[in-house]
Amino acid sequence: MTGDGNLVARLYGRGDIRVAPEAVTAPPGEEMIRVEAVGLCGSDLHWFDEGSIGDASLDRPLVLGHEFSGVIADGPRAGERVVADPFDPCERCEWCRAGRSNLCATGRFAGFTGTDGALRTTMPWPGRLLRALPDEIGTEDAALLEPLGVALHAFDLGEVQAGGRVGVFGCGPIGLLLVQLARRAGASVVVATDRLEHRVAAALAAGATDGLVILDRSQSGATDGRGSSGPIDVAFETSGDDDALTDAIAAVRPGGRVVLVGIPYGDRTAFRAGDARRKELTLQLSRRMLPGDLTTAIDLVTSGQVDLSGLITDRLPIADAARAFALAASRRGLKVIVNPGSSV
Repeated sequence: MTGDGNLVARLYGRGDIRVAPEAVTAPPGEEMIRVEAVGLCGSDLHWFDEGSIGDASLDRPLVLGHEFSGVIADGPRAGERVVADPFDPCERCEWCRAGRSNLCATGRFAGFTGTDGALRTTMPWPGRLLRALPDEIGTEDAALLEPLGVALHAFDLGEVQAGGRVGVFGCGPIGLLLVQLARRAGASVVVATDRLEHRVAAALAAGATDGLVILDRSQSGATDGRGSSGPIDVAFETSGDDDALTDAIAAVRPGGRVVLVGIPYGDRTAFRAGDARRKELTLQLSRRMLPGDLTTAIDLVTSGQVDLSGLITDRLPIADAARAFALAASRRGLKVIVNPGSSV
């Protein structure tokens, strides 16, 4: 199938999003998707703000967007509502063969250098990476399934025990999903911190037992991000901010665990080594999700064990993609969704 005149939002440089019509063709073996909803992620904001993410930089105008759902446009699966796994692994390397394809170095990722993402009206993507959506999950909520998959992988790395004490440092969408996963796993205490009051309020609504708005560093240092029950066992740092990591290290008990989920600006993370060393902490980094996490995410939402309602605070058509990025960068809400199939 060839789509002519589809609206496409491309990033041409830092802060430079342009929307224009383009033709698109589905390569052999790929399905053409009518994209219905695309979530803007913190990693998308790195591209938008810095023109890069980690050691990858913008080498040509790039279509961002890797949290997406839509409808298959033609072929045997025409009309099927789907959510996409945005990573297309090589399936040959040692990591793919070991079931850890998130570590594959040669696969392609939607909205990453060399591979256009979902901020367009229609796009091709391999059919094997498209999961059917049950009726219980709406199209917009489906765009949050990939972030839930990322949260699931990070949570598994945290090795949270029933009755344990958990901290979430950064209450954006992934942080809020980690709050839910912690309570679902039986954590007795879930401390949530953020610099933004509305995000801490959202964490408390999601099940956090303690919420702390970090107004300045003196306040943070005085509390160390601890809950009312003292030091925590596992901390999830989801903001990519060194101050949040400092708080997480301070809050965790000796022998505890800190999982770094957020992506730092400037591709650098720094912390006081002495604090972490004296406690003999485990610092665990997390990348994307494992192959089965998207299916698990669908099951958890369908069964009502995870609630995605309330995470979406803003919806804009693709014609307003530049404004959507500016809104996401302002962090005035939670999740910003772009609806490529909508004109308003």
